[in-house]
Amino acid sequence: MATRDDIVAAAGHIMSERGYAHATTKEIAREAGYSEATLYKHFADKTEIFLAVLSERSPGLVPTLAGLHEHGPSRDVRDNLADVAAAALGFYAENFPVAMSLFSATELLAAHRARLAEIGGPGPRFPLEELARYVAAEQRRGRISGDVAADSVAALLLGACFQQAFLTVFEGGTRDASQRRHDGQRLADTVLAGLTPGTMSPGRA
Repeated sequence: MATRDDIVAAAGHIMSERGYAHATTKEIAREAGYSEATLYKHFADKTEIFLAVLSERSPGLVPTLAGLHEHGPSRDVRDNLADVAAAALGFYAENFPVAMSLFSATELLAAHRARLAEIGGPGPRFPLEELARYVAAEQRRGRISGDVAADSVAALLLGACFQQAFLTVFEGGTRDASQRRHDGQRLADTVLAGLTPGTMSPGRA
C-alpha cells in the first residue's frame, strides 16, 4: 500500500500548504511522484482522498472513538473522555488548514458536500455522533447521569477541543502528545463535574 500512502501524504501536504482548492488530482499525483492514472487506481476522486487525509494522517480520533464501544466499559469514564479529548485536540489542530480551505468558496463547499453525501463517507458529524453514542451507553450503565442529553455532552467536550485547537493554530503554537493529554484530562474533568450520577439537580438537564 506504499503507493496509496504516498498519495495520501502528498495530498495532505498540498492541502495543508496551499488549501483544498489547489490540491487538484494532477498536483497531488505530481507531488507523490505518480501519474494521475495511478492515483485513480486507488481513489475515485479528490473527495475520497480528502477523507483519507482526515482519517489516516491525523492523531487517532477515529480509532479512539471506535475503541470506546469495545474497551470503554472496562475503563474509567474519565480516561475514556480524556483519550477522546486528547485525540480531538490533535485532529482539529492538524486539520484546520485543510478543512477550513473548503470554506474559501461557496461552490467548493457545496460540491464537496454533495459528493460526500453521494459516497456516504463519514462527515463532520461523525465524531459527535460516536461520542454521543458512547455517553448514552454509559448512561445506561449508570456511570453518567441520565439527566443530561448525550448529544449535548458530546458537543460540549468536542466543542471545547475545537475552540482550544483553533486558538493554538491561530496563535502559531503547537502542543505535543503529552500536552494534549494534559489538556484532554482537564477538559474531561470539567465536563464530568456535572455528569456524575447524583450531581445534577432536577430540572437542570
